[in-house]
Amino acid sequence: MSSSLFKIFIVEDDKIFAKILKHHLSLNPDYQVEIFNNGQDFLDNLYKKPDMVSLDNNLPGLSGIEILEKVKKIYPDLPIVIVSGQDDIQTAIDLLQKGVYDYIIKNEDTKERLWNITIKIREKLALQNHIDILEQEIEKQYSYNNLIKGNSKEINNIFRLIDKAVKTNITVSISGETGTGKELVAKSIHYNSKRRKKPFVAINVSAVPRELIESEFFGHEKGAFTGATNNRIGKFEQANGGTLFLDEVGDMDLNMQSKLLRVLQEGEFVRIGSNTVIKTDVRIISATHKNLEELVKTGAFREDLYYRLLGLPINIPPLRNRGNDIIILAKYFLQKFCKNNDMKLKVFSKQALEKLKHYPFPGNVRELKAIIDLSVVMADTNEITENDIIFSGSSTMSNLLQQEKTLADYDKMIIKYFLKKYNNKVRLVADKLNIGKTTIYRLLKEEIK
Repeated sequence: MSSSLFKIFIVEDDKIFAKILKHHLSLNPDYQVEIFNNGQDFLDNLYKKPDMVSLDNNLPGLSGIEILEKVKKIYPDLPIVIVSGQDDIQTAIDLLQKGVYDYIIKNEDTKERLWNITIKIREKLALQNHIDILEQEIEKQYSYNNLIKGNSKEINNIFRLIDKAVKTNITVSISGETGTGKELVAKSIHYNSKRRKKPFVAINVSAVPRELIESEFFGHEKGAFTGATNNRIGKFEQANGGTLFLDEVGDMDLNMQSKLLRVLQEGEFVRIGSNTVIKTDVRIISATHKNLEELVKTGAFREDLYYRLLGLPINIPPLRNRGNDIIILAKYFLQKFCKNNDMKLKVFSKQALEKLKHYPFPGNVRELKAIIDLSVVMADTNEITENDIIFSGSSTMSNLLQQEKTLADYDKMIIKYFLKKYNNKVRLVADKLNIGKTTIYRLLKEEIK
């Protein structure tokens, strides 16, 4: 029979009753039903891995409870429905506590009840299978190499620290410039840790108005303040059992810092407008682009909270310090954009890659993605040229200043740029830059030498 059939084992010593149940269940062509008239025969065939079991509670030899205990040791999640001739409430309660899916009495309604229970079990298993597949996809999606691209020494060190973080519940503090991927690192830790099946909740501290931040963290009761028209669950409750990611934690005001510190110390909080204490079990991962040590020195950040949040520190290097990772990321973003927009895959010219490699990316990975997306759109052919790589004006200025040349060198760069732009028309360039032609000729003479 097809392996896609739903496999049901009926363990029943009353052969006639067993055949009645099998006949009724077999009306569904998706069901594969097998009968076993004693417990040992059933146990010997467990290797066939049934999807559910209908088990008589009063079998000769091994009792239903003894069989149940043996099965649960091997397949603890196997749905077992006890079919009993005894209408004993205490026995039913004991069996349900031991993990049976349901308990039904032998009578004229048994086959219909078993039919309906089978439908529910099958639906539950299908849902669980779907959830398992989604969880596998999430784990695959958030594996280190899938989420964080690069093979530089700096990124391999990040992977090493993430690997240490996922093995425990240690608090993690992530630092790095804006756009380096701090939230991606936080998600990598959460979705590869023991908490991965619980929520990952992120809050950008800098994006929440000061007067609302406490409500965002801890929630509030209806009527707690003007505008509180309903009860609200805060981020700590939402993340219970999982991970709470505090992004831009360096922007938190001192009053809120003291309240956060208390929650981290006590493991409990109350909603605004309530007296009920709520226990919390969350892992804290914080991130900031600011230097918290400097903020502590100036009194802008509490020293005790700083050490509470420090835990395992992970610093993400700026993209300009990651060498060939720029090219790896550029090609990744190129492939992703083409795929998401049903476009034929394009390629970078050698000059385009060189242009990318020598740019400092003040906006880091976030800026690189925006540049690559635009370059794909701007390219007129299957090849992305250096002219398709467009940097913003402010970024271009940053690029120039990062090179730290002398003023004379910058003068030469500007003059050479305009000579190229106006096809070496010296008079025109002199007029545009409001300089003498002799200055341009002198530059040209130096270049020849």
